[in-house]
Amino acid sequence: MEKSQDRAIAAGRPLRRGALAMGLAVSLSTTAAHAQSVDLSRWSPDYIRSIAGTEEVDTAAECSKVVPLDTKGRVSVWWTGPNDASPDISRKVHEEFWAAFKAAYPNIRLDYQNIDYNQLIDKLRTATLGNAAPMVVRLQILGSVEFASKGYFMPLKPEDVGYSAADFWPGALKSVTYDGVSYGIPTNNETMALIWNADIFRRAGLDPDHPPATWDDVVTYSRQIHDRLGLSGYGLVAKQNAGNTPFRFMPQLWAFGGGALDEASDKPTYKAVEINNDGAKAALQSIYDMYVRDKSVPVSALTNTQNENQNPFIAGKLGMMIAHPAEYAKMVDLAAKATGADKAVADQVVQNMRYGLIPKGPARRAVVFGGSNIHIVKTDYVDGGLDEKAAKALVCFWTGPEWSTKLAWVDSNPSNLRGFKTKWMKQRLDSIKFLDVTTSMLPNGIPFPVIPESTEIMNNIVPDMMQNVLTQKMSVSEAADDAAGKVQALLDGQ
Repeated sequence: MEKSQDRAIAAGRPLRRGALAMGLAVSLSTTAAHAQSVDLSRWSPDYIRSIAGTEEVDTAAECSKVVPLDTKGRVSVWWTGPNDASPDISRKVHEEFWAAFKAAYPNIRLDYQNIDYNQLIDKLRTATLGNAAPMVVRLQILGSVEFASKGYFMPLKPEDVGYSAADFWPGALKSVTYDGVSYGIPTNNETMALIWNADIFRRAGLDPDHPPATWDDVVTYSRQIHDRLGLSGYGLVAKQNAGNTPFRFMPQLWAFGGGALDEASDKPTYKAVEINNDGAKAALQSIYDMYVRDKSVPVSALTNTQNENQNPFIAGKLGMMIAHPAEYAKMVDLAAKATGADKAVADQVVQNMRYGLIPKGPARRAVVFGGSNIHIVKTDYVDGGLDEKAAKALVCFWTGPEWSTKLAWVDSNPSNLRGFKTKWMKQRLDSIKFLDVTTSMLPNGIPFPVIPESTEIMNNIVPDMMQNVLTQKMSVSEAADDAAGKVQALLDGQ
């Protein structure tokens, strides 16, 4: 059954609700009991389409019950928004969000800063130490527990801004919970997919309609593309201190049966170090094979983020990569801006762009359960002190079914499950190609370890381990053991 489901998704065809629901029954059995407005036990592209457009939402009216619309005050916020690599629609939606909030709360002054993804955590660390933080911060899922554990964030749960915890994925709420207390609310849930160029597959002698089913296949396909066409087969990302790296490598490591800790298990303790087990070493060996042995991935992988994969892909020089639905919108944008011969190539790439499930390994199919969470900083650490009412008005607006859907337009999924029932979700499904694929990956999502040390492990120890292997500074076993020692020392407080 799994093979037929995989083929349907890879070809962009909707899956039968019953087929996918059967496969998800175990992983979603506990989740379904919590959700009030959406039946997660029926999760499938067909079910998502069946509920889209069935609920009307008035965000201002809902938030007015929490914070009156005539409230006076000010709110400062940091977040990572669209950048130069983002599709135009992302910038447009963010502008509409700020305009809508100002219209609903005309007496609340806004001070908002869009800060680069790879700089936000470090900047917030400095700001909190100097009591110069913003009132509100939307932080990538990886950083939430670090700041909560240090006492920087106020306790904050969906009920505090008028929503129900039952209308958020339990896995997402887990990422904002420390020592049994919730310190934030999810704003969006991310899962990614494998993207490939069907024309490159065809010319390399690969089936253009069938992506690699396993990570071993990725290595084989990447080598075949390189050997036959002289192109990079797979867009490996291995930059140090960059979130793109663990988001693309950890699914591979989990698939082989590895883990930073035991986060991939059903009941993780976050105490067992698994970054040097046999599965983790097999995953490291596979990237070594692509980078060192086969030379089938970009030489620049050591300093690449996903942004550096975009131009080679639109130029028809990269066969496969892992990314969000936003990549399709970005490729459409790049093709529209191309001229001459580049335009013809770019248009062909867009026509041959395909999405499929992230490959599986001997242990499982996995993807990072990612996204972002929004937090309110305690007044002692805020520049000028906290205006709690204004902060909660903004959080309510951001995490409701309307804007958690719109702000995730081409990038991810709404955090508020009611968002799947809105007319905006229906518009997304009708207008964003391949959205069904990444949405279907949600049940395969594994959160990063929900411990304060997770940021250091994922952004530094994991990329350093990869770099040690790819630069041949260490063998696979040496690099894995070195990483395990660093993780254990971190857990021991050294």
